[in-house]
Amino acid sequence: MLRWLLIIPLVLFGGMTVAFWVGMYNGDNSLQSVFINRQAPAIVAEPLPGTRLLTDAELRSGQVTVVNFWASWCPPCRAEHPTLLALTQEGVRVVGVNMMDDPDNALAFLAEDGNPFMAIAADPRGKLRLDWGVTAPPETFIVRGDGTVAFKFIGPLVGDDYLQRFRPELDKALAGG
Repeated sequence: MLRWLLIIPLVLFGGMTVAFWVGMYNGDNSLQSVFINRQAPAIVAEPLPGTRLLTDAELRSGQVTVVNFWASWCPPCRAEHPTLLALTQEGVRVVGVNMMDDPDNALAFLAEDGNPFMAIAADPRGKLRLDWGVTAPPETFIVRGDGTVAFKFIGPLVGDDYLQRFRPELDKALAGG
């Protein structure tokens, strides 16, 4: 009888392992924003000193806008930074929300690596982060010209994930889709 009791934890562990594996590889596991096809939350923020303030009107300007939540203390944000610079060089409107960061560190990061953002909102207390449903940087939204959210991307804009998931959605939004 005691031997059977020792096998039960192994059987339970094996069952849970199979269930987790099936869950990870079954279907689309991307987290959808509740804002997809709805108006983006309002941008009411503080300026990042020395940069152009991101206003709510920027998101409803008639042009597609990429909204990137970032911080200087975030290693994945640093990894995706060249992609944001390249998007800006392509003529894509890229704006930033600097979240829960020291302004001096944020400005030093932009001075060192370049500033891809046409406008920046500072979110030192994380209120905008909560309004937009952002859990941790980097997270990036594609906002249509009418201010509706077309797509949300969690994680750094790098590699195949960027090329296969984010870029097609951006191209679709830029084409009017």
